Amino acid sequence: MHATEHAPRSVVAGISEWALDAAAVEESVLSPRCGAALTFTGIVRNHDPEAAGTVTSLEYSAHPDAGTVLEGILDRHRRGPQAAGGEVRIAAVHRIGMLDVGDLALVVSVASAHRADAFEVCRAVVEDIKTEAPIWKKQQTAAGTSHWVGLP
Repeated sequence: MHATEHAPRSVVAGISEWALDAAAVEESVLSPRCGAALTFTGIVRNHDPEAAGTVTSLEYSAHPDAGTVLEGILDRHRRGPQAAGGEVRIAAVHRIGMLDVGDLALVVSVASAHRADAFEVCRAVVEDIKTEAPIWKKQQTAAGTSHWVGLP
């Protein structure tokens, strides 16, 4: 299906227990009214400053209201100052459950009339998700230790 054949919502947010599909998330924001589209993917890496040793996997947990919080973040940015320059469409999906190194933990896609707006909004959305969304991760290391990140 091409962007001209459907009218996806301008804000799509979700929490998923399934592997994320970055192309599908980006497809959900495409529109003939938008000349720029970009996608950020957060990928599980094998190290973290807060982990003692090599990270082998992560386990993400989310509060039941996490999806609603994501929607609020995206809606706030869709209505922000960048929206004055034209339409801004945003989608974000965060994974929960067990993830291995290399798995996608977060996908954020933004489409807008102009590229500068898309870049600015995408970065702001990613940062706000990291600081505001009630999502926590437990890092597992090769040494068998674990460490929680993001707990209040």
